[in-house]
Amino acid sequence: MSDSGIEITAGLVRELLREQHPDLAGLPVREVAGGWGNQMWRLGDELAVRMPRMESASDLLRKECRWLPVLAPRLPLPVPTPVRVGVPSARFPRPWSVTAWVHGEPLDTAAISRGDHAADALAGFLRALHAEAPADAPASADRGGHPKDCTDGFEHFLRSIAAGGLGPAADAPAVRAVWDDAVSAPAWEGPPVWVHGDLHPANVVVSDGTLSGVIDFDALFAGDPAWDLAAAWLLLPAGAGPRFLAAYGRADEATIRRARGLAAMKSLFLVLMGQNGEQGLPGGKPAWGPAGRAALARVLTPGPDRPTRA
Repeated sequence: MSDSGIEITAGLVRELLREQHPDLAGLPVREVAGGWGNQMWRLGDELAVRMPRMESASDLLRKECRWLPVLAPRLPLPVPTPVRVGVPSARFPRPWSVTAWVHGEPLDTAAISRGDHAADALAGFLRALHAEAPADAPASADRGGHPKDCTDGFEHFLRSIAAGGLGPAADAPAVRAVWDDAVSAPAWEGPPVWVHGDLHPANVVVSDGTLSGVIDFDALFAGDPAWDLAAAWLLLPAGAGPRFLAAYGRADEATIRRARGLAAMKSLFLVLMGQNGEQGLPGGKPAWGPAGRAALARVLTPGPDRPTRA
């Protein structure tokens, strides 16, 4: 159900397709689990329909439709490129889109077994994405800044996790030390670059044990690449981080410090969403808890499993 009171069903999707894209209306429509701001429906084997559940998601969908077709041709991994745009109508009052379907299993329900290959794939993807953004590229109201600007969020996540919820390899003082180091790191001094902004295990897919696609670009913005480089800890298995940073090749010491702190904050968020899911709270994601604890363990692991400073 969307916040407009309209239930998003397979029947509604078919009706909208018949009205606006009739050549696609005969394809099978299957609901896809997950998603917060948008409801996803798989359309045939190669397409998907993206339907905003809430008004705030409409602007994010418009942003994806504006910029992802510009970026996608230079990206070395599959992404959900919009191929059709649906306009608001009497049946559904918001824009919607038909995108390419990105094949693979979301990482929050799968695993990477080919760590070196995944490290190289992620590095190549981010090298291609992190080009200088144009002046009219979107900014972000809640992401993209220096970690010091996100301290309230970090503290909220840390306080909200129940005692012992960080996992056996973590404790609050150790997590706070990583965050404090990121807060004290110099700011990004380069030009704003294109940043995915929300790389976590539910927003990438894997096939044959390695990274095979990146999805959900509604957080896309121009800013500090450290927000994406946090993926070294969030996505890759232990030991793959140094290879990733070497292949990426552009991260200086300060950027790695900021990225590691942001990875700690994002790991806490994943743990919190997992905890909420275990308690049956709205929006909770039970599968995210183990992913967040594993990422946090990588953030705090000393020695060769921790990406070294460039």
